[in-house]
Amino acid sequence: MPDSSDVVLDPQTRKQWNSLLERLAEISARHPDAMFASSLAVEDMLLAHAIFQARLPIAVFTLDTGRLHPETLGMVDKIAERYGVAVQVVHPDSAAVQAHVAAHGSFAFYDSIALRKECCGLRKVEPLRRTLAGHSAWLTGQHRDQSLTRSHLAESEYDAVFGLQKYNPLANWTSEQVWEAVRAFDIPYNPLHDQGYPSIGCEPCTRAVRAGEDPRAGRWWWEQSASKECGLHEANLKAEQSA
Repeated sequence: MPDSSDVVLDPQTRKQWNSLLERLAEISARHPDAMFASSLAVEDMLLAHAIFQARLPIAVFTLDTGRLHPETLGMVDKIAERYGVAVQVVHPDSAAVQAHVAAHGSFAFYDSIALRKECCGLRKVEPLRRTLAGHSAWLTGQHRDQSLTRSHLAESEYDAVFGLQKYNPLANWTSEQVWEAVRAFDIPYNPLHDQGYPSIGCEPCTRAVRAGEDPRAGRWWWEQSASKECGLHEANLKAEQSA
């Protein structure tokens, strides 16, 4: 992999990048068992690139909910081709998902926020909890300018929901800095981003956004609440409510 020091970046983005590498090394030293839950979105691809470049022992995995876009799942192969790394793909409990569908239908998440959160719980939260069990820390690619619920995002926090330390190393990055670094390092990214999807989740729960809309407006677009989280980052909602 080319030395990132040869890549031309805006001075502030270069500072962010160097700080990110230092921060990841510190996290890895403090938590040799740390895991990175990648959504395979552009921010997460940047974070994965940093982990792979530094050859850190941070395990990378992704949650395949069974409803992802083919373009999103295709990023697993792109990572293998570019970095020679096999990302662990975690699946939900099939029996639990089948029982939910049998009871409520395949698209019950459109009927109520409660049923949508139940679906997210089965397809995302339970698999994440299972994967993180026994580990001391996990990382995410969240950053503060993604949404209102993430505007008070801490770089490091104790995650009481999953019972371990949580790190958001990109917390103070802007979307512009993320894209600058991704393009400068020629990092592969989900092609849906070029089709108007700044935030990408499950296929039936995500649409492209219109000009001027919030970046997460395409997530669960039929819901009126601005607090759109699936349960993976429950602390974000509490931070917003206390602000």
